[in-house]
Amino acid sequence: MGLAIETAGLARRFGAIAAVDGIDLAVPERAVYGFLGRNGSGKTTTIRLLLGLLRPSAGAARLFGIDVARRREAARQVGAMVEIPFHYDHLTAQENLAITARLLGAPTAEIGRAIDLVGLAGCESRRVGGFSLGMRQRLGVARALIGRPRLLVLDEPTNGLDPEGIRDMRALVAELPEREGVTVFVSSHLLSEIEQTATHVGVMERGRLVSQGTLGEVKGGRQRVAIRTREPDRLVALLAGAGLVAASDGHETVTLDRRSAAAAAKDMPALNVLMVERGIPVLAIEVAEPSLEELFVAPPIDLAA
Repeated sequence: MGLAIETAGLARRFGAIAAVDGIDLAVPERAVYGFLGRNGSGKTTTIRLLLGLLRPSAGAARLFGIDVARRREAARQVGAMVEIPFHYDHLTAQENLAITARLLGAPTAEIGRAIDLVGLAGCESRRVGGFSLGMRQRLGVARALIGRPRLLVLDEPTNGLDPEGIRDMRALVAELPEREGVTVFVSSHLLSEIEQTATHVGVMERGRLVSQGTLGEVKGGRQRVAIRTREPDRLVALLAGAGLVAASDGHETVTLDRRSAAAAAKDMPALNVLMVERGIPVLAIEVAEPSLEELFVAPPIDLAA
């Protein structure tokens, strides 16, 4: 498969501020690509560049090989829900989607199909003013699916949703590539949510793309190693003597830093023998793969690790 989105040195400045600073996105077709980062990291500006709503200060972007500068041709490939979707509250869900279908020149059969896809069947004749926030978000996704786009762009689709709404949106996003053959590019600051649905991720920090790839590639085989002992200070000193950097939580847990964890995880039995030989009581050893939040949110962000 090819790339749904490809950018080269894409940048956007607002005066002296580089909102997007020379990023190279590579989003495979039929992926769920989680576009992650703190609020203000450049995610929404990037989306506006991809949709042709902003012109880049430098670089270029292509959707399925089509330069975004060819706005009309590129726009045919994309359905988007950016920030809070707008609906006509006095109209029904079906009437709202009929307006979109008419504007896009899409057949009316697209309306029922989109309603079924997002799980709003049975609600199409209700006025949108009575919809919950979760239903309104689903209707926004339905609108973005009118016209059978090859790329679906969702900007913070779970904003303001309750836990049930978040779970429903997560399930919807995860199933769309298989059901519709569509690529989903979903922006969020909720790394833990995206981790449960995305096949690929890109992480933004201060306008720069600091990591990109499959989930496995981004995590890079990194390990988190935590050791419980009644003598944490002695253990920290022992590990330092072995060239490993660790810190105590002030109680019974000692955690190795990323580089040391990777080294220790390769031969935990030998490390365990060393602790026993030195008379340090080991209560438990935990070796686990870190979450995206642990890698990119927990301060400090150590991109070199």
